[in-house]
Amino acid sequence: MSTTTNIIEQTPDRVKLPLTFDVEKMQTDIKALGFAAFNYYDAVPLRSPAHMVDPSLPPPPPADDYADGTWTDWKNTKMLEDSPYLSEIVSFFQQHTRVTLVRILRLAAGEEVREHTDPTLGLHIERSVVRLTIPVFVKEGVTFYLNNTPVEMKTGECWYLNLTDPHRITNASNAERINITIDMEPNQWVREIIADSVC
Repeated sequence: MSTTTNIIEQTPDRVKLPLTFDVEKMQTDIKALGFAAFNYYDAVPLRSPAHMVDPSLPPPPPADDYADGTWTDWKNTKMLEDSPYLSEIVSFFQQHTRVTLVRILRLAAGEEVREHTDPTLGLHIERSVVRLTIPVFVKEGVTFYLNNTPVEMKTGECWYLNLTDPHRITNASNAERINITIDMEPNQWVREIIADSVC
């Protein structure tokens, strides 16, 4: 068994990757999108199933398993195409692996996401995608708990989190919290960058 495989099997529930992104540029792109006010939680798609972005495309046939993203083609939304730096970030990952769902996740001030699990979002799952998280707007008072322990994520950082484990988010600040999440195929490049970060 390879060293990478051994490390993946022992991967901690949170791994900070050796990737950082320009916070000011990300914030500028997101502000330019001019989001409307919202209550509680808002998920804004930047990359989605192709037929949802372009209604002229036929929907894919039903799939037995939707976990790994191969059930459909994926396409950038107009919001992503209108966001030069966010597009650059997504393109970076596309150079290394197949990127599926990309979203801006907004959590309103004073709100919380209750504890839950995402059964197909772990590196150890055979058929799955890996979700990477990049915080963009995070004030003091925002806490992401994984296995009931805070994950100390700073803006501009890029994290792998084992979301098959219980997690929850509280926003005790006076401003909305915004993260970017990027789902991708856990190919050899993804596995190696996570394994190297653990080392």
